[in-house]
Amino acid sequence: MKKLILTLMKTNKIFTLFTIIAMSFAVTSCVQDDDYTVPSSLGDEENALLNDLLSGSAIEVTIDQVKAMYLVEFDPGDNAAVLIDEDIYVKGYVSSSDQTGNFFKEFYIQDSPTNPTGAIKIAIDQVDTYNQYNLGREVYVNLNGLYVGEQRIEDGVITIGGDSETDQFGTTVVRLNEIQKSRQVLRSPTTEVMEPLVTTFSQLTANSVGLLVSIENVEFADNLAGEAYFDPIQSFDTQRTLQACEGATYTTFNLETSSFANFKNNPLPLGNGTITAVVNKTFDGSSLILALNSPDDVDMTNPRCALLTPAFFEDFQDVQDNSNLDLPGWVNFAEVGGELWTEQYFDPIGTAEFSSFSTGDSVNIGWLISPGIDMDAQSGEILNFKTAQHHLDVDSEDNGIKVFVSTDFDGTDVLGATWEEKTATFPTSSNSWYDLIGSGPIDLSSYTGTLYVAFRVTGSGTNTTLDGAFQIDDVSVVGL
Repeated sequence: MKKLILTLMKTNKIFTLFTIIAMSFAVTSCVQDDDYTVPSSLGDEENALLNDLLSGSAIEVTIDQVKAMYLVEFDPGDNAAVLIDEDIYVKGYVSSSDQTGNFFKEFYIQDSPTNPTGAIKIAIDQVDTYNQYNLGREVYVNLNGLYVGEQRIEDGVITIGGDSETDQFGTTVVRLNEIQKSRQVLRSPTTEVMEPLVTTFSQLTANSVGLLVSIENVEFADNLAGEAYFDPIQSFDTQRTLQACEGATYTTFNLETSSFANFKNNPLPLGNGTITAVVNKTFDGSSLILALNSPDDVDMTNPRCALLTPAFFEDFQDVQDNSNLDLPGWVNFAEVGGELWTEQYFDPIGTAEFSSFSTGDSVNIGWLISPGIDMDAQSGEILNFKTAQHHLDVDSEDNGIKVFVSTDFDGTDVLGATWEEKTATFPTSSNSWYDLIGSGPIDLSSYTGTLYVAFRVTGSGTNTTLDGAFQIDDVSVVGL
C-alpha cells in the first residue's frame, strides 16, 4: 500500500509539472464583447465553469461592494464574517505574487491593472499560487457560498474565504479549500501588464491594502547600510525603514520581508530611487507596510537625497504633556467653544494636538498659527508638515483639519485676517491612530513679505462621531 501511495504521489507531481509546462506555452487572448469562450488550455472544467458564470444569471459586483458587505466597527460582536448567499461574482487582477516566498497562502486582486481604486485578499489553502494566479491574471470569483471578513479579528484586511470559524474574540474567515478554489476562483485567459499606482507614503491608507504601488525618490534609512532585507535574529518578519525627503524632514514607511522570502539575505541597496510593492498590513493589523513581490522591483541606483535647510522649522520637542500650547511666537486661539490646542509628548515625539473630546461644546473650532516667516530671505519656498489622528470616526468636509496661510495677519486678530486655504494630505479615519503622515509639498513661492501658517480643526464635544483628535508635527518651510 505504501508503494502504491508513493507511486501515485510521483505520478501526480509529474502530471502537475507537465500541466504547468503546457500552460506556459499557451497563447492567451482577451475576452471581447460578449464572447465568453475560454481557451481549453485552462482546463475543460475551469473553461466550462467560467463560461457558465459569465453567461448565466450571476451579477457582477465591484471589489468595493464586496468589502462593503463586511462593515468593521471594531466592537466585539460587530465584526463577524459574512456568508454570501447571493448569485454574484467579482472580477479582479492579481496584484501579489508568492513566487519569491514573501506571501503565503493568499493573493490580492485589484479592480484594474491601471489606476486601481480598491483591492481585496483571497485566502486560499495553497502554496505557489503564482503558478495559476500569476501577476496580472484576470480572475473571476463566484462568491455564492463564500465568506467575506477578516482572517484575524480587527486586522482590517477584508478577505474572501471559504468558511468561517468562531472563538472567544469573534468570527473570522478561513482559507478556501481545493474544491472551492477549483470551482469558484476562475481564471480568464487574460494576463494584463500591471502598471503600479504611482503614489507617496502619505497617500497610503487602509483602503490601499492589496494595491500594487510605486513610490519614487525613496531610500532605506541611513542606519541600515550593510543590512539585509531580513534580520536573522527575528523569527518571522523583518521591517526595514524606508524614507523619502520632504523638505527639512523625512517621511518614513516600513518594508516588511518574510523569513521565507528567497531574497531575505540580499543586501539592501544604498542609493535612492523607486520601489514597487504591494500595500499590506502587519500580522496584527496595527500598521500599514509594503511587501515586495520581487527584489527586482527595487531600483535604487541614484544618489541619496539631502534634506534642505529650513527657513522655518518647528518639531514641538519642547512641549510639555497635556498643557495648553504656549510656544514662543505661536498663537493659540479658540474661535468657537473653549478648547485650545494642547502640548502632547510621547517619548521621543512631541506634537501639538487639538481634541474636542469631552469638552461639552456642541462645536469646537481651534486655530494654531505659526510665528511670522520671512518670505523675502529666499525663493522657491515649500511648506511641509506631518499630521496624525486618533479616535476619528467619520470623515467630513465640514469637520476635521485644514491649513491656511496669510500675509496680513497682525499677530492677534485671527478672524480679521485674510486666510487662504491650501491643499494638503491629511489623515482620515482609515489611517492608523497616531501615525504621522506627510502633507506633501505645498508651493509658497508666490508669497512675499511675512507669511503665517495656520492650522484649524473643527470638531464637537457632544457629537461622538466628531470628537476625534488631530496632531501636527515637523512644520517646515524650505527655500532655494
